[in-house]
Amino acid sequence: MSPEGLLASAAINIGLAMAVLCIFSILKKQPSNSFIYYARRLANNDQQQQSVTFDGFSFRRFLPSVSWFPRALRVPEDDILRNFGLDALIIIRLFKFGIRFFVVCSVIGLLILVPLNYYSQPSQPNHSHYMNSFTISNIRAGSNRLWVHFSCLWFISFYGLYMLYKEYAEILAKRTLWLHNLKDRPDYFTILVREIPLCTEHRSYGCSVYHFFTRHYQHSFQSYQMLYDGRDLDLLHEQATSIQRKIEQLREKSMKKKSNNKGFLIEPLRGDDSKISVLEEKLHRLCEVICGMQHETVLQQMELPAAFVTFKSRVGAALAAQSQQHPNPFMWITEQAQEPRDLLWKNLSTPSRRLLLYKIGFFLAATLLTIFFAVPVAAVQGIAKFERLRKWFPPAMAVQLIPGLRSVVTGYLPSLILNGFIYIVPYSLLGIAKLTGYSSRSQTEIKVCNMVFYFLVGNVFFLSLLSGSLLDELGESFSHPGDFPSRLARAVAAQADFFTTYILSDGLSGFSLEILQAGLLTWDAIKRHTFGRGKKRSPYLYSLPYFRVIPFVCLCLLIGMVYALVAPLLLPFVVGYLYIGYAVYMNQIEDVYPTVYETCGQYWPYVHSYIFFALILMQITMVGLFGLKSKPGALVATLPLVVFTLLFNEYCKLRFLPSFSQNTIQLEVTYKWRTTWSDSMDHELLIKLLNICFL
Repeated sequence: MSPEGLLASAAINIGLAMAVLCIFSILKKQPSNSFIYYARRLANNDQQQQSVTFDGFSFRRFLPSVSWFPRALRVPEDDILRNFGLDALIIIRLFKFGIRFFVVCSVIGLLILVPLNYYSQPSQPNHSHYMNSFTISNIRAGSNRLWVHFSCLWFISFYGLYMLYKEYAEILAKRTLWLHNLKDRPDYFTILVREIPLCTEHRSYGCSVYHFFTRHYQHSFQSYQMLYDGRDLDLLHEQATSIQRKIEQLREKSMKKKSNNKGFLIEPLRGDDSKISVLEEKLHRLCEVICGMQHETVLQQMELPAAFVTFKSRVGAALAAQSQQHPNPFMWITEQAQEPRDLLWKNLSTPSRRLLLYKIGFFLAATLLTIFFAVPVAAVQGIAKFERLRKWFPPAMAVQLIPGLRSVVTGYLPSLILNGFIYIVPYSLLGIAKLTGYSSRSQTEIKVCNMVFYFLVGNVFFLSLLSGSLLDELGESFSHPGDFPSRLARAVAAQADFFTTYILSDGLSGFSLEILQAGLLTWDAIKRHTFGRGKKRSPYLYSLPYFRVIPFVCLCLLIGMVYALVAPLLLPFVVGYLYIGYAVYMNQIEDVYPTVYETCGQYWPYVHSYIFFALILMQITMVGLFGLKSKPGALVATLPLVVFTLLFNEYCKLRFLPSFSQNTIQLEVTYKWRTTWSDSMDHELLIKLLNICFL
């Protein structure tokens, strides 16, 4: 990509972002848009929370402003945790982590590495017009200047590991405190039981539950609640609701007729009264049927092989949830109950054997989506590499006839197309995952979040590298897997300009469109002027899309880490991306997205693994670059860093992960991060790690 293409992409994205943010700041001041931009606050008004107030009509309401931006950056973490939950705080801490890390990397890169790369070789004609002059590619093979990159690699790696450990410890402390405040909530005393066998004597699942838990948990068992097949009941309830609505409409119509005719009785009014009496009779019969279906004997026939079992203590619930209840693992399956608002009630009675088939189908569908997605990625790279596009498609030479068009086509269009395609990926995977039978929304979205991240890494990062610079060597890469680090390094160095435009498009245009909510604005305008005219409006409530936000931000962190030493000029764009994302999603969390569920920080172990993967990829890339630059000493000296990073990740798994995957019994003492290694438990974990390493 030429420098003109990069400048064209930056200009278009900055101009579009400024225009969109100005439009947003104006639209947010209009009371008619409060159902979109203040949906969360309007939904919480019934709970006596802060209401939405607007100034009177004035010219200032139509002037753009940026006051929301610094206000979003000043919200304290304690307020976020108290008002929006720990999951929302994790989103903000993710942005803060990236800002703190890449500010340090930017200082090192711009003050040390960029001058070092630029002055590594003698000046050439038009040297300043080549972006490679500022990258590690400009350093000669065997140069001792590579030791500076080696030293920066060790410093950045240790700084990243220190921040990861500190963040993990602080998130765990907040999780422990959060769980302590919620320790009396009913779902912590309750478990979900599935695959309950039928009691052969009484032909009832409830009888089987009662006998099983009174026998094996007689001191801690308290009560149980069976689940029922309520499809017929829901159908009757919908019919009753529809009839009630018709009765209310007829009564309003009758009252209007009476008021218009000044009290004179006319024949049409008697017809309306007769219709109302007929509908009331029908409604009365439906209510009797619904009451009859709720009788104990009828409910017993509607029982499903699933139940909620409540215990007298959290210890009893935790013991039952984490134990295998039967020699056959497909019977008496227990797990900790989720919040009622988090549950997917339709999936609770799905047989476990069918769940396995659903999960296999989900992975197959995700694999097919990954394969099909390779086509647009290859096409995007073909557009970005104009010389290759001209060879494959000769009519593309016509682009050169219009001045400046080539810069727009090669600089802005590829990242725009790529962002457009990958925007639908998280929602496609979420739709597929809902068919796999997970018992709660949080479990479904966590699984989708994990799939989306590795999908983006494989398709956006690696496939962009392959199709952009290794397409002709793909066969050699599979035939010589030992050369992967050097080939990866060569590809990474060649694609710095493309990923710069990607971060610009995703950060400036993507975040701006997120805060504008253009889709909802269009839908609301259509609804108000067509079928929703005259009806009472309600706020548009959608949950915060963790499964989309976390993977995309972590992909940006991965790109920034890989290019931190290769192309340091990319780092200021990453910092700007994170600052804009921080402000945008703080605004969305505060005003737009309601809290639909709370996992108490269970997203953070996945975030930790994504950042760890980025650090390892950065180190492997530098190993390959040191090999390409004929610096075997730096290559060998980097290998212990890779081993230490892997051991650090294993230590974090042993130290922190169990507290996130299971509910802790002791919640009174909050965890304090220690800078020393004096704890005997830490010594035991280190011994285990060393045994794993030597084995």
